[in-house]
Amino acid sequence: MGVGTIILSVLGLLLLLLSFKTVQQGTVAVITVFGKYSRILRPGLNFKIPFIERVAKKISIQNRSAELGFQAVTIDQANVNFTAMLLYSVLNQEEETIKNVAFKFIDERNFMQALVRSVEGSVRAFVATKKQSEVLILRRDIVEAVKDQLDKTLEEWGYHLIDLQLNDITFDEEVMRSMAKVVASNNLKAAAENEGQALLITKTKAAEAEGNAIKIAAQAEKEASQLRGQGVALFREEVAKGMAVAAQQMVDANLDANLILFSMWTEAIKNFAEHGEGNVIFLDGSVEGMQKTMKDMMALNQLGLKDKK
Repeated sequence: MGVGTIILSVLGLLLLLLSFKTVQQGTVAVITVFGKYSRILRPGLNFKIPFIERVAKKISIQNRSAELGFQAVTIDQANVNFTAMLLYSVLNQEEETIKNVAFKFIDERNFMQALVRSVEGSVRAFVATKKQSEVLILRRDIVEAVKDQLDKTLEEWGYHLIDLQLNDITFDEEVMRSMAKVVASNNLKAAAENEGQALLITKTKAAEAEGNAIKIAAQAEKEASQLRGQGVALFREEVAKGMAVAAQQMVDANLDANLILFSMWTEAIKNFAEHGEGNVIFLDGSVEGMQKTMKDMMALNQLGLKDKK
């Protein structure tokens, strides 16, 4: 075999080897012919024309992520610091999509710069319409607003924003201190309101209990007064009956009924002495005073006898 044959065999083998291209799973290869787009190669073993077709770019169709941090200003001029994570990917594996991914930007660095700045701009535009007190509770609304604004633009670039996670939202130290003071004052206000309501309930219940106690005591006093009055009336009635019977017996025995009055007078003085409990009672103990008292009692007795007749 001649040298020429060997050279041709080697060249043929080299051309054969250069005619096959292996594309890794999760990527596609963009083929150009003399700098112009020609076609794409799918994952696996592919054939290409050596020295004419060239692999211009390898594009990953897997999900990719990027972290970013930026600052926004609320409508009430509060600085908000965001730390976010982007999750994005190539929209699909269609030829037109792959062409956009391959040729819309010079390189991956320029695409990432445009993507990050677009996300930051969308977040800033949304936050600029909100107050600082609203930002922390609008995390999901911010994400949805960004996706709504960027989805169409990213599709033109051949990409799709899968998710935007706002991992951390913080304010400047001075704003954080003022927010802490607001929260503390609101807590104190709520505690004072709760304490006032509790005190009002306590006083209301105490007043109701006191009112009920007064009503019960008044009713009991009323009933006791009625019973005392009935007792006094019965006592007086029985005394009157007893005195009438005793007086009649004295008259029947030809005795002076005034002895009964004298006996009642002396019995009353005895009771004063026994049950006075140290109280001082002034009585006229002179003969004239006793005579005057007896006359008064006899007059009352005669008046009672007349009323009985």
